[in-house]
Amino acid sequence: MAAYTTLEAEARERAGKGAARATRRQGRVPAVIYGAHQAPTLIALEPRTVLREIHRAGWRSRLYEVKVGSDSTRALIRDVQYHPVTDAVEHVDFQRLAPGEKVRVAVAVQFLNEATSPGLKRGGVLNVVRHAVECFCDPDNVPAHFDADLGALDINATVRWHDLKGTEGIRPSITDRDFVIATVASPTKITEVAAAEGAAPAAAAPAKGAAPAKAAAPAKGAAPAKGAAPAKAPAKPAAKK
Repeated sequence: MAAYTTLEAEARERAGKGAARATRRQGRVPAVIYGAHQAPTLIALEPRTVLREIHRAGWRSRLYEVKVGSDSTRALIRDVQYHPVTDAVEHVDFQRLAPGEKVRVAVAVQFLNEATSPGLKRGGVLNVVRHAVECFCDPDNVPAHFDADLGALDINATVRWHDLKGTEGIRPSITDRDFVIATVASPTKITEVAAAEGAAPAAAAPAKGAAPAKAAAPAKGAAPAKGAAPAKAPAKPAAKK
């Protein structure tokens, strides 16, 4: 049986932007619960409660039981809207869960045994392609995370969907291939990229202590540069006495 996190909420009577602003002025976060072929339920939440949940990892796949008085609704957080300047939470959307109806969630991937991976011990780098996997789950069987065991991976080895633990009875949203979750990349490739990015330009600065190059003499008959003093005429030979 899946574990649910309980959220205490208050009922809201009116919908719309004006009603939502009034709720925020009262120090509450407006929210709505929709789905399961039922009318939307308008609620208001404590800001500290919302911040606590969205600062915890994996909140997109966490199951909630939203309690409004004596009524309770099982739901997932689908969207959180923030103020564009202050980043304060302005609105939360919940999706109501219906028994037997699969829901689409993003389940986080947890990587295990990095310290014992032969590839990582030899200087390889873990290249994570997907930190979470979109999949379809029964509301009572949504895992907190999938496990990826790196303990036996050498350089150039990969972790794919079929390697994950905790996927029993769960269908991924990508079904046409056994997609990659992470790879152990060779350190040589990273060194080559860094060397290419740090290569010196072709026109290098003169070595320390070298004399500066002399400016090229102007071509014969060429006009003097703008702002330059005109060349003096050669002195006439002295007259014979």
